Amino acid sequence: MPASPYAEKIVVVTGGTGSFGNFVVRRLLDLGAREVRVLSRDEKKQHDMRVFYRQRPDLSFIIGDVRESAQLDEALAGAHVVFHAAALKQVPACEHNPMEAVRTNVIGADKLIEASMRNRIEAFVMISTDKAVKPVSVMGMTKALQERLVIKASRARANHGTRFAVVRYGNVLRSRGSVIPLFRRQLQLGQRITITDARMTRFLLTLNDAIDLVIHAAQHAQGGEIFVRKVPAARVTDVAAVLCEAAGQKPDYQLIGMLPGEKLAEILVSEEELLRVESQGDYYTILPWWDARTPHELEREYSSDEHLVDNAAIAELIERADSEFDALEIAGGEYANF
Repeated sequence: MPASPYAEKIVVVTGGTGSFGNFVVRRLLDLGAREVRVLSRDEKKQHDMRVFYRQRPDLSFIIGDVRESAQLDEALAGAHVVFHAAALKQVPACEHNPMEAVRTNVIGADKLIEASMRNRIEAFVMISTDKAVKPVSVMGMTKALQERLVIKASRARANHGTRFAVVRYGNVLRSRGSVIPLFRRQLQLGQRITITDARMTRFLLTLNDAIDLVIHAAQHAQGGEIFVRKVPAARVTDVAAVLCEAAGQKPDYQLIGMLPGEKLAEILVSEEELLRVESQGDYYTILPWWDARTPHELEREYSSDEHLVDNAAIAELIERADSEFDALEIAGGEYANF
């Protein structure tokens, strides 16, 4: 069996105590990374992970903030790969605190990019979102700027070989802050499910799908690309109906109106990017603007309202997401709020 490409690598995961971060840490440990370093601000979640992983020597934790250059240099010293997942990502919170979103998602990302170049990191993958495409929210606007910073870093004079890339994905099933934990909690409490707009559609992928995308990007990036996973989408009302049926209840929900900065549909590839899109198996690759190639292998913008699946497929996806969390063994423990 060939050796894992991570066998001799030190990998830094910013925001490594979140839903995505915890899953990618497990995947990297399974791939035999020499060391995985978790950089985050939450000492409680770091403690939970440290206890769960039983102080294993190939996993270390650094309490720090991407806004602080000294802490970044400490985290990145001697490292090879960076997965940047730290962000302010709650859309309403960013609407109410726009400068905090700028400080973390834009200025913090810029500091991390500079530290990665100083420390001659081999590969840097930033976790982005559909909200960065045609942004209408503060969160989306800051993530769009973050994307541009990462892409531009590939051509920076201070860059001595770091391959910078971006991945975009939409709603991750069962991740913290997503609709499935919210809907299930409402059903458990005997409440009606709340939906902001009946026309709303969302892409659906599991956390393992998201991690596959990130690992793919780290392995295939040349510098400046945006990678997108091909995934199904669903109406939020259909997701609610599936969860109601699973709970033995009749489908029932109330409309509460759209939240600040919310979109009806998710878009992962814009019309402007179509000319530069390559289709590669389960993924789309958006080439950087300076690449002379024009593959144009996607005819329409990649939007959730055009890739809808039926309720049976939704139920199957939710079942797969549940099984992934159960396999992680901590779904019912400290991380039960996933």
